[in-house]
Amino acid sequence: MSPPNALRAKASRLRAMGWDELFSRLKQEVWKRRDAWAWRLGAGSIQNELRRRNGVKKNAHRTVADTPLTSAATSPPQFFFDAGSVELIGQVLRDRLPQQAEAILSRADSILRHRFDLLGYKQLDWGSSIDTQRDRVSGKRAPRKPWYRIPFLDYNVVGDHKIVWELNRHQHLVTLAKAHVLTQEPRWVSELVSQWRQWRKENPYPWGINWASSLEIAFRSLSWLWVASMLSGSSALSGALQAELDGALALNARHIERNLSTYWSPNTHLLGEGVALFFIGLLRPSFHSAARWRELGWRVVLEQAGRQVQPDGTHFEQSIYYHVYALDFLLHARILAARNGIPIPQSLDETVIMMLEALQGLSQAGPPPRIGDDDGGRLFDPARNRAEHLLDPLCLGSVLYHRPEFKRGFRDPTEETVWLFGPEGVRNFDALEAPALAPASRSFADGGCYVMAGASANGESDPPSAANPAAASARPGLQLVIRAPSRIPGRCGHSHADALSLVASAGGDEWLTDPGSFCYVSANAERDLFRSTQAHNTLQLDNLSQAEPAGPFAWRAMPAARVENWIPGQYFDLFIGSHDGYRRLDDPATHRRCIFHRKGEFWLVRDVVEGKGEHRLDLFWHFAPRLVPSYTPPGFTLSPVADSGLRGAYQGFLILPVEAHGWSAQIVRGHVSPAYGSQEPAAVVRFTTQAVLPAEFTAILEPLPDLSHEARRLVMAGPSPDRSVRAFRYNRGSERHWFFIGSGAQGWKVDSWTSDARFVYSAVSERTASIDIALCSGSYLAFDGQPVATADARVERLEIRVTHGETQTFCSDSRAVVRCDAAALASALNS
Repeated sequence: MSPPNALRAKASRLRAMGWDELFSRLKQEVWKRRDAWAWRLGAGSIQNELRRRNGVKKNAHRTVADTPLTSAATSPPQFFFDAGSVELIGQVLRDRLPQQAEAILSRADSILRHRFDLLGYKQLDWGSSIDTQRDRVSGKRAPRKPWYRIPFLDYNVVGDHKIVWELNRHQHLVTLAKAHVLTQEPRWVSELVSQWRQWRKENPYPWGINWASSLEIAFRSLSWLWVASMLSGSSALSGALQAELDGALALNARHIERNLSTYWSPNTHLLGEGVALFFIGLLRPSFHSAARWRELGWRVVLEQAGRQVQPDGTHFEQSIYYHVYALDFLLHARILAARNGIPIPQSLDETVIMMLEALQGLSQAGPPPRIGDDDGGRLFDPARNRAEHLLDPLCLGSVLYHRPEFKRGFRDPTEETVWLFGPEGVRNFDALEAPALAPASRSFADGGCYVMAGASANGESDPPSAANPAAASARPGLQLVIRAPSRIPGRCGHSHADALSLVASAGGDEWLTDPGSFCYVSANAERDLFRSTQAHNTLQLDNLSQAEPAGPFAWRAMPAARVENWIPGQYFDLFIGSHDGYRRLDDPATHRRCIFHRKGEFWLVRDVVEGKGEHRLDLFWHFAPRLVPSYTPPGFTLSPVADSGLRGAYQGFLILPVEAHGWSAQIVRGHVSPAYGSQEPAAVVRFTTQAVLPAEFTAILEPLPDLSHEARRLVMAGPSPDRSVRAFRYNRGSERHWFFIGSGAQGWKVDSWTSDARFVYSAVSERTASIDIALCSGSYLAFDGQPVATADARVERLEIRVTHGETQTFCSDSRAVVRCDAAALASALNS
């Protein structure tokens, strides 16, 4: 941006600020410069102020705590566990979760050698001396300046700031403390103390990149509290070390309070900062400002729970990862507050339960999809940052709220559950009987997600997975998650240009995937590539994304999706939606997608681009890693490699385009990022055409129980005289399925079929001796002039199933008078 444009943008931003925001930002500017000058005048001046205010005096070589000046509570504060139960928790981990205990010791051993697993990176080697301000991947080191003068988003200056910050969250120190709990070996604590004191020496306040984010300071503070609690009562935590730790915590809390992200990043940043203030104020009541920090932190937690979580239980960032991120913060704060006798507002519990239900609703047939940005970090265990680990909050929720349905998918409690609830929590977990729940279609309109789910046609459960023993359980069924976000307020920093994209899971495995985020900053264009339209399972026009990036965490204008029909039925689901992302072109165009789900069996997906002029159209299907596509005319079949790690409930996945579609097709190389910073090769099937609008493409998506499936064909049936409706026939062995997609504005006729419905589905199966009719947004269906199904008024949904001569009817309007001529229906479908 040119200097004049930058000045105009700043002036516009200032005009948009209210007085409270202006005053808050001005105070922050004054405070951070005051602290920098205080450091220049004498590195100990700020620490002296804290000692004076917190009742801490200086020894010749170290600080020691005096008697507390004030008490923030009438009884001693409690962490999630007390000193007397730490050893017992360690025993539970060794006995109940031996693989997790071994993983802790393995990671701790790597930490002794200064090798770290950070985000999606494995075994990053920092050498003999840990440079805490260097990005080990790029080799770049952040400049040594006051924190507010460091452009941490500039890759050319600091590299990837997230790699630096992830190390400096000090969650690896918690791993060393866990290793001490498990083995009582002194080497773990010796390394922990050495690294901690070296860090303080290399990162004097307020100098360097590690003071540039209040959220990162919050994470670091929480890690120190965990370390202190794990070592409490042990000779490993001396009085001198505890005093040093308390002084550092007071400094952190002071900085967080003065630099809350109230206006800079009022999302999970602000929520995490509130949690840290609440924890420090509650657990360190001797601090002079403890009561204020505790009350401020708790108020932030409650306010942000109400502001950031939408009415349908989804997080407002439009990202599944950030949904879980916020849920982690809220669960930890709520559990600690209750343990310390703080009244829990009913509204907070209602919010947390809604978030848990939303997370479960988005992961009924596999892991939750990686919609939106993937931050890569976690509050408790940073190693649990893959999609399948995002279900961890459900385990906590099952114990906290005594909700056995949240336990579904967990044979054992997570390590986090053991630490937060102790042995009693493990017993409560074991007492819960997880019910067998059939997958159910759900809409999360505020979160822009629509879930088509159904039990597998064969009704079988998926076999347990050895890949994730803590969360391996039967997950029957199919699930398709559709992205249809309405206009998103704000900068949409963690959203992707993914309107009308979809992710498909079956039998506990993901088949069509969202490729994730990979990075936030880099030397190349990976950030914009992974969040672009072409990186998602949707349609792209003229090689342009649905939205134009405006920096790593902003878009110039995000597309707004309009859901025209969302009809979850008894045996089917229907979604019809469109978005306006390409209305900005000189020749404006609208992408409309219609998706029909025959529950537990397959989906029909029809894409239409309406407009004028000639355009290039690309339709992308991104496959999960370790799937091999092959072209088996007339479609593409996905099959897993031998060591794919898939559960095996389905042997393949079929993409069957309509015959004579006229688009070119090719298999190209793509990438999927399972965690921030890592990527794996994955195949993409791309269909392309250069056409004058309107143009369309239709395909069947079907999970395959085995690869020796019956012959299948998808053909276009005869058009209506005025082309107001499209008709397709899907032959699957002895089954025949018809689809009629109209405009809904008028009646239509195709061959011998007539109706006024926007969508009609009909099917006949010799194998099951059944006939199905589904009519959406209409009142009648006739064949050769003979009424087949009618309602006395226009209804949203009418379903008729005839099996062995018995007729079942389901209608969205219970007052409607419905008639079905089963004989005429059978005659029509068999003609």
